[in-house]
Amino acid sequence: MLTIGGKKILLGISGSIAAYKSPLLLRLLIKNGAEVKVVLTPNAMDFVTPTTLSTLSKNPVNSSFTDIKDEQDNHPVWNNHIELSLWADFMIIAPATSNTISSMASARCDNLLLACYLSAKCPVFVAPSMDLDMYKHPGNQENLIKLKRFGNIILESEIGDLASGLKGKGRMMEPENIIKYLIRNLKNEFPLKEKKILISAGPTYEKIDPVRFIGNFSSGKMGFSLAEAAANLGAKVTLISGPSSSQILNSSINLIKVVSTDEMYNEILKYFLNTDIFISAAAVADFVPKEVNHLKIKKSQKLNEISLKANIDILYKLGKIKTNQYTLGFALETNDGDENAYNKLINKNLDAIFLNILNDNHNIFNSDYNQGKYITRKKSKSFELTTKLDLSYKIFEQIIKDS
Repeated sequence: MLTIGGKKILLGISGSIAAYKSPLLLRLLIKNGAEVKVVLTPNAMDFVTPTTLSTLSKNPVNSSFTDIKDEQDNHPVWNNHIELSLWADFMIIAPATSNTISSMASARCDNLLLACYLSAKCPVFVAPSMDLDMYKHPGNQENLIKLKRFGNIILESEIGDLASGLKGKGRMMEPENIIKYLIRNLKNEFPLKEKKILISAGPTYEKIDPVRFIGNFSSGKMGFSLAEAAANLGAKVTLISGPSSSQILNSSINLIKVVSTDEMYNEILKYFLNTDIFISAAAVADFVPKEVNHLKIKKSQKLNEISLKANIDILYKLGKIKTNQYTLGFALETNDGDENAYNKLINKNLDAIFLNILNDNHNIFNSDYNQGKYITRKKSKSFELTTKLDLSYKIFEQIIKDS
C-alpha cells in the first residue's frame, strides 16, 4: 500500500497569500515520515522565507536556476531541475496560483518551479489558490481540466473566507486535509501502480516501393488514449506506435515509433514477457506485398496487379508464448461482430477483446470518440459513445476487475 512515510516529496510554492500555510504542510509531511525538498517561485518569497522552509525541511531551498553558494568565489552554481524532478516520488504544488496553473497548462517555463514540473516523471498534486471569481473564470477551469488530462491530481479548493473579503470556493485545501487526502486516496488514485503495461497503437505501413505502401485509416488515437489513461492510473507504460500524428501528454510514457508490422512485432517481443498487461490497439496491415520494388514503379510500367501474402499475426504469436499476461485485443467488424470477435478471442488466446462496429452512423477513424463492447469468455459489457480517453478509463476499470 502507498503511504507518505519514506517518500521523497518535492514541494512547490507559488506567490499566493496561502503560502503562509506551506510551512505547516511541510511540517506535516515530515511528521508523517516524508523527506521533503522545497522549490519557490520568486514571488513566493514575498509571503514565506527560504530560511523558515530550509530549517523545517533540513534541506536547501531553491528559488532560481542559479545560486551563489560561496560568497568568496562569487561564481553561480546551477540548480539542476532535472535532478530535483527525478529525485521526487511525488510533487505537490501548494499553493498553485492562477498564473502558475496557466503556465503549467501551456508548458511555459520561466522559473525553477515550472522547470521542475515540466521535467517531472512522478505524480503531481496541484492545490489551486485564488479568489472566487478568478477560480470560476472559464480560463482557469479550462486550465484545471487540461492539467487533469496531463495526469495531474487536483486537490480541490475549499469553500471559506477569502483574502478579498468574499466567501466562496478558492481557498487552498487546508494542510491537514491534504495529508488526509494523500493517505486516504493515494492507493485509489493509482490502482495500476507498479504495473507494467504494453500497448500497441496506430496503423502499420507495408512498402510497395520507396514511395508507396499498403496501410489503413487508423489514427492511433485509441491506443494513445489508453496509454495516457494507464499512465495517469500509475502504470509504467510502453507505447509502441505505427505512423501517427497523435501525441503523448504524459511524459512518463515510453513511446517507441515503428513503421512496419515486423518492426512492431520485434519491439513488442522485447517487452511482452516482462509485461503485466498487453493491449493490442494497433490496426496492423493484414497483407504485405510478396515483393518490394527497390525503385519507384513508373506509370509506364503498366502495373496491373500487386501480389500479396498474409502478414505476420502478432496476437496469434503472442498467444502461443503468453504466461501470466492479461491480454486485450481490439476487433473492427462490419458484420457478425459478436461472433467474429469471440472467435478471435479464443483463437488468439486473449483474456478480453474490445469490439468496434464500423457503420455509417459513426466512423471511428481519426475521431476523438468511440463506442463498442468489451467481451470476455464469460461476459460482455457495452459502452455508449464517449471520448476515447473516457472510454480508456472504463476499459481499465474492467481490466482491474478481471485481472
